Amino acid sequence: MKTNVLISGGTGFIGKHLTRLLVEKGFSVSILSRSEKENTEDVSFYKWNVDKDYIDENAVLNADYIIHLAGEGIADKPWTTKRKKVIVQSREHSIELIYAVLKKNNKKPEAFISASGIGIYGAINGSEICTENTLPADDFLGTTCQKWEAAADTIESLGIRVVKIRTGLVLGKDDGFLKKMVPIFKLRLGSALGSGKQYMPWIHIDDLCGIYFEAINNPNMVGPYNAAINDNTTNAVFSKALAKIYGYSIWLPNVPAFLLKIVLGEMAQIVLTGQRVSSVKIEETGFKFQFTTLETALRNCVVE
Repeated sequence: MKTNVLISGGTGFIGKHLTRLLVEKGFSVSILSRSEKENTEDVSFYKWNVDKDYIDENAVLNADYIIHLAGEGIADKPWTTKRKKVIVQSREHSIELIYAVLKKNNKKPEAFISASGIGIYGAINGSEICTENTLPADDFLGTTCQKWEAAADTIESLGIRVVKIRTGLVLGKDDGFLKKMVPIFKLRLGSALGSGKQYMPWIHIDDLCGIYFEAINNPNMVGPYNAAINDNTTNAVFSKALAKIYGYSIWLPNVPAFLLKIVLGEMAQIVLTGQRVSSVKIEETGFKFQFTTLETALRNCVVE
């Protein structure tokens, strides 16, 4: 029988790529979904509805590993008080549903691997390089990630290995962070945002999926791991690299920070601030990044 991996959020950008990788590696995949979908030979869908406290317990009981990607998109809508609550609760409560099934049935999968974000370190905009031991921030992104990881830690209390993947900006073809940027840069209208000096730790989708795969196969992986390249990419450097791929040099001035704050409100923090992060811990597991230079990663994602 094939080893089964249950993925929450499996129909999203990361989940789709991860599902494809796992099937290629000989695993069967189960996906928690809010809507009815047709099963295939290697992928099975199970219903859940976090808002209604419903989950098909068979999805959890059949799982050898659980990967938790579910959660409302951080940058999908303005950060109203209500939206902030939804963002946090979608991460906490979805884990609570899985925890309840595990505890009720004394089910112990080999590992519970949860997404998290480098936003846990907050809006630093300085030269400090954040490691997994850096103290979390108390701004919205920092506290959201702390609560996300704290929910995952409840699974550890059941005697299950827990891994937390603190993800940077994910680069992939036709989706992820680049989806909103590429149309602008294709029209030669791209420019840096704010000062342009804010750091942008990035990771190619193939490498991110590779880290999740490593977390499945490496029983020594426990706790948080930064999933981002530490190459000192700033917003200005990123913008220049993307413009270069489309054959031009940036000619427009930086988009003023005050304008972004007017348009995005508090959510402007996402694009106007950043942090440098260390990838030493994940590399010490033996994991090797396939994409280590920004231009190579971008060309892989956007060149048609």
